[in-house]
Amino acid sequence: MLKLRCSSSTTANGIQTVAAGRTIVDVWTDLFSTSHIFANTIKDKKYFANIFKKQILGKKIVSVRRRAKNILIELSGGTTFLIHMKMTGHVMYGRYEYNKKQNVWTPVKGQTSLEDPFNRFIHLVFTLDNGFHLVLCDMRKFAKVTLVDETLKKELEDMGIDPFDAAFDTKIFTEKISRFPNTVIKTALMDQRLVVGIGNIYSDEILHAAGVLPYRKVSELSTQELKEIHKHIQPILRQGIDFGGDSMSDYRNIYGEQGKFQGKHKAYRRTGLPCTKKGCPGKIERKVLNARSAHFCPVCQK
Repeated sequence: MLKLRCSSSTTANGIQTVAAGRTIVDVWTDLFSTSHIFANTIKDKKYFANIFKKQILGKKIVSVRRRAKNILIELSGGTTFLIHMKMTGHVMYGRYEYNKKQNVWTPVKGQTSLEDPFNRFIHLVFTLDNGFHLVLCDMRKFAKVTLVDETLKKELEDMGIDPFDAAFDTKIFTEKISRFPNTVIKTALMDQRLVVGIGNIYSDEILHAAGVLPYRKVSELSTQELKEIHKHIQPILRQGIDFGGDSMSDYRNIYGEQGKFQGKHKAYRRTGLPCTKKGCPGKIERKVLNARSAHFCPVCQK
């Protein structure tokens, strides 16, 4: 059910397109929790009212970028806040209205894509100076939203290399992935300490394209196999971005529309279906690895 963060790239690009230069004039949420694990996030009611809200109101959105699975929204005055959409979150842009009696936000009529049933779980609303809203839809309320302080900034900096970084060559990739020789390659690809932004769907697609079984340990892979995996990372992630993310489950783009990458899957969730590689007689199988589903062809993946 987890969605890979080509959706983060798509969302960050979308917010940049529609909201850069706009000023935040109000913010609302109902994500509150009394659990101590949510301290220093907007789920802490005091943090939201006394720190978060005061830091962002009246600030202009300067730029939006992605770091791994985190969307970083930089505001005027040097403030930055983070949105991690977790399992079922997505950010949308449009005109919304608040029903105070029911304590819910709904899109103003006529915005068809925003009226998709998957888009009804609105739990965070930023009102912009043009009358439009940025909203977080999150069915399971797992999303994290917080200001970026020095501690969090260092954590972000210490994460793995981004696949779209100019320095992400075969040598760097091999060095990073080889840090965990006894880890299966699918799990290593998704480890944000090594390479950021690769999740469940795209790890399956990358390994299928590279012809490598997901359950092989990193130490078992040859130099050529690691080179082949590296070769497919950028193109497949770029394809995910070009097709607007993956809406196999709940993800929607900034306008509430489905992405289209789910129509391009070669392995993910194709259990029992014929392998799409030319001349391959195999069928896609599924195996659970470290509590995550791996989809692969046992014939053309070695």
